[in-house]
Amino acid sequence: MKEPICTLFWAPLRHRRLDGRTLYLLVTEKGLGRMTWPVETMDALLRWRDRHAPGADLREDAARLAPYTEQVSEYLEGSRQRFTLPLDLRGTPFQLAVWDALQRIPYGESRSYSQLAAALGRPQAVRAVGTANGANPVPIIVPCHRVMGKNNELTGFRGGLPMKAALLRLEGVEGFAVKGHARYQHI
Repeated sequence: MKEPICTLFWAPLRHRRLDGRTLYLLVTEKGLGRMTWPVETMDALLRWRDRHAPGADLREDAARLAPYTEQVSEYLEGSRQRFTLPLDLRGTPFQLAVWDALQRIPYGESRSYSQLAAALGRPQAVRAVGTANGANPVPIIVPCHRVMGKNNELTGFRGGLPMKAALLRLEGVEGFAVKGHARYQHI
């Protein structure tokens, strides 16, 4: 039998704010590599593993992930505004630049996709910024929910617009309109 190339560890997170649904977190030897939305399943972790660490063993280990689940739980309780977790973000150079820019949006604030594109020095790359935002492997911690369309409109969102609105309200952001495509309305 062939030895796995490495071991990745995962744990579920359940919180009252998630309406009985589960987040799944996966860590590598470097840090958090993937976290699901409540609308995603464990399959999302398996797909991440198959793409970024083919052949890796995947083991549940709540103790190893306790610092991660604790910080996310504290955020969902409203008692944490910054994360101090190591991350293992894997993506294209452009995606990594977008995800870095997302982490610089302060708690309780939002930016438009066009503002984010301009901050990256690529003002014409609004759609590419949206695509990279949607590919964010560690939502909440890399706060993709803080980005919205022009005129403070919530548009598409992989975690569902109700989740995006709930996270923004948790952070005290108001004055946005939920205008996204119907497929994102009830996720």
